[in-house]
Amino acid sequence: MAAITVTDLKKSYGDIKAVDGVSFDVEEKEVFGILGPNGAGKTTTLEIIETLRDDDSGEITVAGLDVRRDSRSIKEVIGVQLQTTVFFDKLTVRETIELFASFYNNRVKAESLLELAGLEERSNAMLNELSGGQHKRVSIALALVNDPKIVFLDEPTTGLDPQARRSVWDIVTRLREQEKTVVVTTHYIEEAEYLCDRVAVMDHGHIIATGTPDELIDRYSPESHITFTLTPTVDESVVRAITGVRGSRPYNGGYEVSTLTPQETLVGIFAAAYENGAVADQVSMKRATLEDVFLKITGRSLRE
Repeated sequence: MAAITVTDLKKSYGDIKAVDGVSFDVEEKEVFGILGPNGAGKTTTLEIIETLRDDDSGEITVAGLDVRRDSRSIKEVIGVQLQTTVFFDKLTVRETIELFASFYNNRVKAESLLELAGLEERSNAMLNELSGGQHKRVSIALALVNDPKIVFLDEPTTGLDPQARRSVWDIVTRLREQEKTVVVTTHYIEEAEYLCDRVAVMDHGHIIATGTPDELIDRYSPESHITFTLTPTVDESVVRAITGVRGSRPYNGGYEVSTLTPQETLVGIFAAAYENGAVADQVSMKRATLEDVFLKITGRSLRE
């Protein structure tokens, strides 16, 4: 059963179509990512699903509830971490968690949330004494005070250093172990690849592809790229004749080839070296990423 179903969702601001016919499902207990650049419509889509913003048209169900008719009931079963959270700076971390928990009938003990977010040692610190990464972990803890079935994390690691980002990833991993359904928006390729069971690629208000990271790569950018050197060098016709090579070019004093069968091509590289009295060295293989998928579909980099 789908935890979330979105059908033909639309939202415009004047002439700007922020969300233009978006449809997707999120399965129970999966980590689902919405990947796209800033301005793609990710946050608007999430806020409509969370009942925080009205749509223009479309149908959405969350945990079997309709967002228009059952918004109050939906708020009881979801947890929301917004891109920006404003805190009461003169409350401690523990006091803030207990305050937010008091708004719900179903509550998680503060100790459990402090442990999950790695904030036990900062539980009595004032909010204005925390680092950016700790602030983000507090906002995620607050999204979990009602033990929600479905958790929404909107750009949870934007602006964080690599160590703080990894701490947030660890929290998401723990939520998966607790069999929560998690929806994450992000513009970080490595985040989507690391965290998400499935990904919806979004751009200019449209969902342009959906699948597991591996499925998307296999569908849109299946080639692997292998770089290597041969000493002494050989004619490029020898490189082009290597098993599985679909294309080749000079690269950094050596060669780069593309292939759909990387294992066979790797064997072929060493065979070609042996047959031509050469030594193969500095062999490196790179599989495509979701960045390559985005580039293939849209014709531009995710970072543009």
